[in-house]
Amino acid sequence: MYLCETAEAGNNKKSSHTFECKHDATNHIRLQMSSASAPEVLLEKVGRAGVITLNRPKAMNALNLTMTRLLYPQLKEWETDEQTDIVIIKGAGGRAFCAGGDIIAVTEAGKSGDPLAQDFFREEYVLNNTIGMYKKPYIALIDGITMGGGVGLSVHGRFRVATEKTVFAMPETAIGLFPDVGGGYFLPRLQGKLGMFLALTGFRLKGRDVQRVGVASHFVESQKISALELDLVGLRSPSNEDVSKLLESYQTQVTMFLGVHCIHLVHLVLFSAGSVEGILQNLNTDNSAFAKKQAETLARMSPTSLKITFRQLEQGAAMSLQDVLVMEYRLCQACMRGKDFYEGVRSVLIDKDHSPRWSPATLAEVSDHSVDQCFSPLGETDLRL
Repeated sequence: MYLCETAEAGNNKKSSHTFECKHDATNHIRLQMSSASAPEVLLEKVGRAGVITLNRPKAMNALNLTMTRLLYPQLKEWETDEQTDIVIIKGAGGRAFCAGGDIIAVTEAGKSGDPLAQDFFREEYVLNNTIGMYKKPYIALIDGITMGGGVGLSVHGRFRVATEKTVFAMPETAIGLFPDVGGGYFLPRLQGKLGMFLALTGFRLKGRDVQRVGVASHFVESQKISALELDLVGLRSPSNEDVSKLLESYQTQVTMFLGVHCIHLVHLVLFSAGSVEGILQNLNTDNSAFAKKQAETLARMSPTSLKITFRQLEQGAAMSLQDVLVMEYRLCQACMRGKDFYEGVRSVLIDKDHSPRWSPATLAEVSDHSVDQCFSPLGETDLRL
């Protein structure tokens, strides 16, 4: 098995930027919850399908609290509506499904003590859980950049359809955070140490690899996504098996060859260790170009984030999605109380100097006690699902 990496220069540029149908429609619904000329989320009933379009293309459809508060009640309504058989979610603009959460707004809220810093994560995680437990076929068309919060809107659903334009990543350790939105649940369930590798390094999977490793359930050529959507909304009272058969029929039509630079999964054994320090030791004693590059990558990440993330995945491997989300809410609130999240956002998104001053600055300075505290219950303010 191989992983394919996108061009480094282009990726660096995209990484800093990302933290920010033709239908015969019946019962057409569009909700507008802001004074902007275009709604941030389009919620449509197309035949017997509920269709969600994330509609912030200039922000690569980054998820904010307003959008979450539109999505959650509509999903709950469609789940029990006898006139709705399936739900489809997609992104507008052609570049991104959803490139993440509105991190800058959360950062400003955290600095000022605004409750948005609690509300955003709490309501986002409740939405992630709703998707993970959804009773009807839920199909995410992840055609384009899918990172952070966009992963939370897709990966827990039954069907995730990638294309050659899909770029998947969880790059949170670069901004003093951790791979949340249920990352502690799905990442350790990927083959071998792939999840740990993705979580610590923020490596970007592209195109067919997103489906090959199991992050996506199916792969369809981007130019056929519109036709697929029409066929999906044309299904009559479909079961999960009916949807799967349709998606598989499109997957068998793939003829394109994607020639890119690849890395063999055998290298990921280097991420088998009992600690982040152990992983770094493995990388530093290996002579491969892969090991050297990943060691350099980890050296740029928040030491606190690396240690939190390692334990998050180790514990999450044996937990339910609900328990993982409760754990991750405790972790995100610990990050709001700390320093690295604000410094990471400053470095990557605001000043864009990519020279964060982490505190503590080294792994050795991050004590087990400080990590333990991040996982401590929050009492009355704990997330409840």
